[in-house]
Amino acid sequence: MNKKRSGASVMLGLLGMIKSLLFPMFLAILMGSLGHLAAIFITVLGGEGLIYVLQGENGKTLPYMIAGLMIFAVFRGILRYAEQACNHYIAFRLLARIRSKVFAALSRLAPAKLDQTEKGNLISILTSDVELLEVFYAHTISPIAIAVITSVFMSFYIGRSSWILGALAMMFYLIVGVLIPYINGRSGREQGMIYRDNFGKLNTTVLDNLYGLDEILQYHQSEERLKQMAKKSEELEKISLSLKKKENWQRIATDITILSAGLAMTLVSSYLYSRGRIEFRDAILAIIAMMSSFGPTAALSALSNNLNQTLASGDRVLDLLEEEPIVEDILEGKEYRQGDISFDGVSFSYPEKEKEILSGFSKVFEKNKIYGIFGKSGCGKSTLLKLIQRYYEPSKGLIKIQDSSVNKIKTEELRKHITYMTQETFLFQDTIENNIKIAKLNATREEVEAAAKKASLHDFVSSLPKGYDTPLSELGDSVSGGERQRIGIARAFLRGSNVLLLDEPTSNLDSLNEGIILRSLWKERKNKSILLVSHRKSTMSMAKEMITME
Repeated sequence: MNKKRSGASVMLGLLGMIKSLLFPMFLAILMGSLGHLAAIFITVLGGEGLIYVLQGENGKTLPYMIAGLMIFAVFRGILRYAEQACNHYIAFRLLARIRSKVFAALSRLAPAKLDQTEKGNLISILTSDVELLEVFYAHTISPIAIAVITSVFMSFYIGRSSWILGALAMMFYLIVGVLIPYINGRSGREQGMIYRDNFGKLNTTVLDNLYGLDEILQYHQSEERLKQMAKKSEELEKISLSLKKKENWQRIATDITILSAGLAMTLVSSYLYSRGRIEFRDAILAIIAMMSSFGPTAALSALSNNLNQTLASGDRVLDLLEEEPIVEDILEGKEYRQGDISFDGVSFSYPEKEKEILSGFSKVFEKNKIYGIFGKSGCGKSTLLKLIQRYYEPSKGLIKIQDSSVNKIKTEELRKHITYMTQETFLFQDTIENNIKIAKLNATREEVEAAAKKASLHDFVSSLPKGYDTPLSELGDSVSGGERQRIGIARAFLRGSNVLLLDEPTSNLDSLNEGIILRSLWKERKNKSILLVSHRKSTMSMAKEMITME
């Protein structure tokens, strides 16, 4: 989903997450405004003291001015710290909340979302994009409010002797704090989004190279893969350099505008003084106040440099949070009842792909029996298993379990009674026992061992020094494809579901281990419906019926 949003709509979307933290945000803005005003008036008060000295006025006032300078300096430090503390409290609280929202969104969108999306791009959203939002919450929201408050206050202060000076100050504040950031942001907005997307693609390439390192070395593709990665890095660098150039031009424009503001204020206040419309003291203080008060607005101008990428990251996060799942979970529906699984004229093609994977497929898989599904790659064998669990919905036809459409059964209930073992078993950085217990968290050690024995895994685990307490991260590549697969099969046995959907469950196993597992499946067949996808005839031998798909 790539909804086109303006920068303002992205900011509003991100601000919508801050409702519960309005009080600390108010404190941050208040402390920040007072802190900046304290910094400005250190210079203004110093200038006023200098005027008193030059004009030879009563020296009794000077000690009070010095005391005022010291108070402003101390308060500036305290208020600055308080502002930053509030901003970072808000940022880190919100980042934790956003991460929870992103994972909740992925859970809602999965498994179809994970089936289609580049993993590196998702990792980029979950890590760097979310982290970059810290800049928005800690260094963008309050600076904008602070710039507005201080600009308005200083415009009134400078204009107290003449409205012309106040209007002149406000004009330059608007140029530095609004016009320059707007022009810079508008020209770099699209490049910021391209940068974040390309960064995600580079992540995907790096992950592919890491996961496929063995194959890359075996087939001598290191140079080619490095060239691909270098090309993506160069593309990313080009965009980064372009954004840097915009940043430099924006900084130059800001500096020129601030110098022009000082010059304009000097000329106008001198003219007004020469006409007798303001006093000498007011003219000098207006110039000093003008030149010393651009801190908040200049900070806004500098924000626009990183804001393009920040808003691009926010846009990608909001896209994910607002994305609608391909298949909506059924929350209120029928309870699951075990029975025959029937396909009636089912047709299906994957989103954004024209080729139809299934076309008018009809078949009844009787309960408590084993079926083998055979066919060439891409004929829809794995798709068949995904449709049973409502990972996707067919474009035509109906899928039923015990005369109830899977579209009418509660999704959680449906998937709770089905175990789906994919071709690739993912292993977590945890112990072997906990990896098996993913299927049933409250399982006892005895249950885990029983499942491992059925999966022909127990002897291997027992041979390890730490047995079932062995961390898989310690074993690294010493876990073979067959051992990985047997852990997946152990999970399936431990789950105890009455429907087993097994996609190439023994593809990495030798004939001996395959025979042990098939014998275990045969023993477990009572009260279980088993659909077995495999290209091995030996695996299919135990099936009641073999379905060949084309």
